[in-house]
Amino acid sequence: MFNIGGGEILALLVIGMILIGPDRLPNMAADAARLLIKLKNMAQTVTNEIKDNLGPGYEDLQVKDLHPKALIKKHIGDVIDKSDLDMKPKPRIDPEIL
Repeated sequence: MFNIGGGEILALLVIGMILIGPDRLPNMAADAARLLIKLKNMAQTVTNEIKDNLGPGYEDLQVKDLHPKALIKKHIGDVIDKSDLDMKPKPRIDPEIL
């Protein structure tokens, strides 16, 4: 999700030890984990409320579908795909020639 590797996690732990201190770091980590769980639950609740308020036909609604680009692709993409069928195929250029 965040593309954080082992080295980055280790660096964050070392920085946390220096800034917060080793005695308060476990409590801060537990608080951060609780906050993330709360945020995840709140987001899920909001998503469920949106689905309920939209009514039938939106049971399979995904949050990604609400992004403007995804919405345009979903509704206009079919029209573009159909118009592409009418056009002649474009010649492909071999990338090794360039």
